[in-house]
Amino acid sequence: MNTETASPPRDRRDSRWDEHRRARREQLVTATLAAVGKHGAGVGMDEIAAEAGTSKTVVYRHFADRSELHVAVCARVAEQLTRKLREAIGSSDHPRQMVTAAVETYLVFIEADPEVYRFVVGHALVDRPVGLVTDEKDPISNLSDLVGDEVGALVGAALTRAGQDTAAAAPWGHGVIGLVRAAADWWLRADRPMPRAQLAAHLTDLAWTGLRGVVTPGPSTQTPASPMEEA
Repeated sequence: MNTETASPPRDRRDSRWDEHRRARREQLVTATLAAVGKHGAGVGMDEIAAEAGTSKTVVYRHFADRSELHVAVCARVAEQLTRKLREAIGSSDHPRQMVTAAVETYLVFIEADPEVYRFVVGHALVDRPVGLVTDEKDPISNLSDLVGDEVGALVGAALTRAGQDTAAAAPWGHGVIGLVRAAADWWLRADRPMPRAQLAAHLTDLAWTGLRGVVTPGPSTQTPASPMEEA
């Protein structure tokens, strides 16, 4: 006789509670974004709790500290931005137009709500005790990490179509986003000294100068060019 016993089935009440906690966390993330919109990137937990119609104690039942809430907000914002990037880049098959779409979409996104952008990239761990050592890893240490991965994948696809080695796709993807983010951060700090479209054009020109030689198919090598053709 088999004496092994199966583990008892999980109580349905536990599953319902998991769903409730997930939904409540999503509501708190939404409330945080609304509070940032009202109070700016330096919003406090009291203001976030008030926006959610609850208390800080309740917020901390669902998020261990401000850092964990920040990570959840980052995840929401990154998901929105990467979805917009995929849609924009997928609207064209031409590599330069894909770069243009990516740059323009990034700038449109941060210009629409610069305080949310500052909140996401700022990552102020104000609730962490000074000197606390933790193994917790922020899956989105900054927004550009996820976006860089996304652009790297798109660069890799372009390299594949061009018959090129894809080994450099990841660093190039992160490099392009690093370029755009650094310029975008300056643009916001300087109170947008030039129109967004002009900045997008400058950044596209710079990024494309580096990418065009490797993401576009090279000339056929079946028939060598004559000296007259090379002139």
